[in-house]
Amino acid sequence: MEVSLRKFEEIDIPKKVRWINDPNVNRYLHYDLPLEEEKTKVWFKKNKESTTRFDAVINVDNISVGLIGLLSIDSKNKKAEYYVCIGEQAYLGKGIAKKASIKLLDYAFNTLLLNKVYLYTEDVNVNAQCLFEKIGFKREGLLMDDLIYNGRHVNRFAMGILRKDFIKE
Repeated sequence: MEVSLRKFEEIDIPKKVRWINDPNVNRYLHYDLPLEEEKTKVWFKKNKESTTRFDAVINVDNISVGLIGLLSIDSKNKKAEYYVCIGEQAYLGKGIAKKASIKLLDYAFNTLLLNKVYLYTEDVNVNAQCLFEKIGFKREGLLMDDLIYNGRHVNRFAMGILRKDFIKE
């Protein structure tokens, strides 16, 4: 099983829309739903040359199975926010998100030369927290009522990994 990353392209929009609109996938994502292809095309065109984000597709044996990336890339403070989403349910629980995350972190620390990658995860999203801790993220705090999403108050953990700790892994 070969896991690879490639830059998100316009041809990936229909899959992204399908994945994000799937209730099994979007349970802990905070998108304005439903996602629409035309609006996603506008988003893509607006962001494709951005230096403050990196969006990629996770491929397994040349099959697109999910999304991963870095948001709010801050070259001055050398940090960025991480996200990952496996869209194809048949590929969940196979270690793909872990392998893809390690590749993304390698890119963040060794190509972009970032010092820190951070993320936010709902306090009840235990499976994601286990993944993040396996790849070296540490909990930095609990943000109470950090979001209001679909009328519910959401607590989120802030987690981060430093370059020096990733290199040790």
